[in-house]
This record gives sequence, C-alpha cells and structure tokens, in this order.
Amino acid sequence: MKGRFQGSYRWGPVVMAFWLAGWSVMGDASEAHQSVIPKPARGNDMQTTIVTPLGQILGQAAEKNPEISVFRGVPYAEPPLESRRFAPPGRLEPWDGVLDAREDRLPCWQAHSEDAFVWSRGAFERSEDCLHLTIWSRLAAKEPQPVMVWLHGGAHTGGWGHHPIFDGSALAAEGVVLVSVNYRLGPWGFLAAPMLSAQSPRNASGNYGLLDVIEALHWVQNNIAAFGGDPSNVTLFGQSAGSQSVCALMTSPHAVGLFHKAIGQSAACLGDFKVDGAGLDTGQKLLNALSIDSIESLRAVQNAALLEAAESNHWAARSRIVVDGDVLPTSPRARFEQNQARKMPLMVGSLANEGVGLIPLNETLSEAAFEGFLTATFSRLEEGRDALFAAYEEALQLSFGHAQHAMVTDLFMAHSMREWATFNARHVSDTYVYYMSHVPPACRIYRPDSPELDLPGGPRSAGAYHSGDLALVFGSMDLVGCGWNASDYAVSERMIRYWTQFAKTGDPNGSGLPEWAPWGEQNQPLELGRDFSMNEEALGEKLAALKRAL
Repeated sequence: MKGRFQGSYRWGPVVMAFWLAGWSVMGDASEAHQSVIPKPARGNDMQTTIVTPLGQILGQAAEKNPEISVFRGVPYAEPPLESRRFAPPGRLEPWDGVLDAREDRLPCWQAHSEDAFVWSRGAFERSEDCLHLTIWSRLAAKEPQPVMVWLHGGAHTGGWGHHPIFDGSALAAEGVVLVSVNYRLGPWGFLAAPMLSAQSPRNASGNYGLLDVIEALHWVQNNIAAFGGDPSNVTLFGQSAGSQSVCALMTSPHAVGLFHKAIGQSAACLGDFKVDGAGLDTGQKLLNALSIDSIESLRAVQNAALLEAAESNHWAARSRIVVDGDVLPTSPRARFEQNQARKMPLMVGSLANEGVGLIPLNETLSEAAFEGFLTATFSRLEEGRDALFAAYEEALQLSFGHAQHAMVTDLFMAHSMREWATFNARHVSDTYVYYMSHVPPACRIYRPDSPELDLPGGPRSAGAYHSGDLALVFGSMDLVGCGWNASDYAVSERMIRYWTQFAKTGDPNGSGLPEWAPWGEQNQPLELGRDFSMNEEALGEKLAALKRAL
C-alpha cells in the first residue's frame, strides 16, 4: 500500500467461462504489491476527504459530473497474499493518515482477453492485491441515499468492477450511492480442494470470491454512511456471473441482513450441481497437474503457472461456485425449492439474443446427435415434442444445430431467470421481470476508437447480445463501444430510472415511466424495446414449450 497514504498505515491480523479464452501469462506472486494502473489522473482538481470508521479517505469529483464524488481503489479487506491466499478475506483494521482514493487499482488475476467477441478487455496488468471498491456518491445529499452494490460479470474468471463501462456517475446522479466490487476470480477465488477443506476452520473450501463479496457487504454496512449511503437500504445487483452471485447469496446464511433488494441481469444460480458439485475432485486434478501436495506449496505457486494449469486442465469448465456446505449449505435451487432462500424485492431479466457469441453453435450437428441432446435434456420429451418443435420451427428450418443453440440459450437465460422470479414471487409481490429486445451496437469495449474491431456484419448485427445492457444500465455510452444513437440514449434513460427507482423503493415504477406489472400478477415481462410495454409474447411460446418438456 506504499504511496497511497498521506501518513502511516497498519494492516490488522488475518480473521478469509463461458467466453474467456486465450490465456496469457504475466508475472508471479511476487508482483502482487504492484499498485496503481499507470495512466493520467482522472477528473478534475475538486477533491474531498471524508472520515469513515476505518480512517480518512481522499476522493475527487467525477469527470462526467462534478456534483458526484468518486473514491477509487478503496480496500475492503486485507490483501489475500501469502498465508491469506486461498482463504477467506481478512477484516481490515483502522489506519492512520489519509487513504488516497483518486486512482484505480489493478484488476484481480485473470487471463487476458483479446479475441473474445465484444467482451474483449485487451492486455492489462493484474494483481492479487485487488480487494477494492469504487464508490460514487452525491455527498451533498441531505438525506441518506439508497445503496446499489455492483458485481461484474466474466464467468467468475475475468473482469473488474472499475472498468469504464461501470462508471457510476449516471446512477449516482439519480440519488443512489453506487459501490462496485472487485472480488477474487478463477482458482484464486474459487479453488476447492481436500487439503484446503482439511485445514479450514469451516471444514470447507472454495467460494472465496463469494466470501469476498460478503466481506464487501459487511464493509458497506459499517462504512457507507460516511459516503451518504443508507446501510438499511442496500440493493445487490450484477450481470452474468455477477447475477449468479446475487442469486447464490440470496440462499447463503452468511449474507443474511447484508442486502435488502436484488437485481439479476442475464444469469441465475439454479443449474445442476450434480457433477463435482463441491469442486473437490476438479480442484485436486488441478493440484496434481501442478505437483502440489501441501498448503505451503500451493500458496507459493506462481500466478502464471496456476493460470496455465487451470486452462490446460479445463478447471473452469467444471468448477467455480461450489456447494461447499458452508457459504452454500446445499444447492441454491434446493434452498429456493425448500423455502430457505431470502425473500426480498427482486428484479430480473434477460436479452433477446443472449447466445450470440456466448454459447457454441454447431451448424453441422446431426439429427442423431440432436435427438441425443433432446433425450438428455427433457424428461417429458414425448408429451412435449410437438409443442417444442412448433415453438422452435424457425431454428429447425436452419439446422439441428441452430435449434439446439436456441433451446440451450433460452433454458440457460430466459427460462432460469423467470424461474428465479417465480420462486421469489411466491412470497414477495415486488418481483419484476424484463426482456430486452432493444438492439445495441456491438463492438469491442476496450478500444472504442478502432472500427476494425466492429463485428463483421456491422455494429448492430449481434441482436440484443449478452452484456448489451451494461452501458445502457450505467449510462456509460460515451466511454465505451461505438455507434450509439438517440434511441440508445432514450432506452438508457428509462433503464437507469427503473433500476434506481427499484433500489429506492423495491418497485421500479415511477412518474413518467411505462407501467411495469409485478411478475406474480400476470407473469408477463416488461419488454425493453421500442415502446417498453408488458408483452406475454416475449418468448412466451418457447418457454412454455420448454417447461412442458422438462
């Protein structure tokens, strides 16, 4: 932490893909203390220092809106280094001096992503010292403001919360405090193994990334009032892997009382945990590949070696979030089915073309292989076959592969999101579902000035693709992407108001917004498209056919 404090600092004692490809190696564990991303200072010279229970923090006015203050790279836990690697996060102790929070810190360790559709992030420095927050707030607000805590996506193997696409200025301008969280990823955040469980007081391993989020939520409870936030009104929201974490934490006894509303964008946690659900076998295979037979050797392993072994052994394909018996006592689905999940206002949804670039498409799939897929997926296939084939007739006319791709996409996204909502709506009337059909431009978000990185078919050729909602929710179109037009800005304005109104009251409806009926009343989603209206036809026939055949 040298160089970030105006004064001295003392650390307290320890108390804790689908799409990523092309792993790249860079550095090792000895580089974990690298600090600030090398780049010019952001914003302007308007600075402010606040006093929190942990100590003083120096921030500055946001570049996009001088009425919003931003605090970057604020630690919420002790660095997970050396003996704290592959362990729950350690609680911070108060510091002396002033923490300089005017610059971003480095992303958590992960692979580079330079070739993966629109989610490419390029090459960048990484660090294990990455448990940091970014906070956006209108400090001049007279009353405590609702808090929105953001969990980024990236298959739990990539991404970071301080990426420009998650600029919180627009959300904070609507009267919320926005907190984005960096949490450990890949094997650093989710490695489960017998030796780790054996030495753990909780007799469990893995889910360190979820424990990081839980620690960040504790930090919010203890410190967010100093930023003008209301710790009794916290909305946890996320997209893709971040949404899966939101869903899972609704079922975790460790997260009780830490958040009060939830928003899930494009991924639930209701999948099948039957294959190595605890992650122990997969984790042990990874350790074997590294010839690691002790905790000491595991905690000394170089980051580059761990990254390479995780890729070559396909670790992420079988393990990330696991049912460890502690953070997740049983599978999240079982907790929802057994009425053991938290009941709270919930808003969830998906996009019209989630599978584009995300889920593999096998255009040469044979009829026999397609029948094998149907038999393995649907337990009531014979009674549901006709309805299923009728609903997916258009895809079937293209190829068996297109039909499989469409069904897998809808099962994984729209069906699971609405099932999550249905579980919650049994107990909470404030449950809302959306379906985004608005088509945003699709181009690489980390180099918006490079037209050669647009999709070959044009900047809107991918439909409403997975993650196409992010810049709209955050109102960050001026910072990422390309080709945004007036309709994008109009859609973004409404989405920001829905999201922040929900965070304030548990109900997204507000003055001037099209009416959004709760899911339990009509079981219709609000279509985020041309006219923002309730639409029972939004995948209705397809999802009914899938449900009948399952």
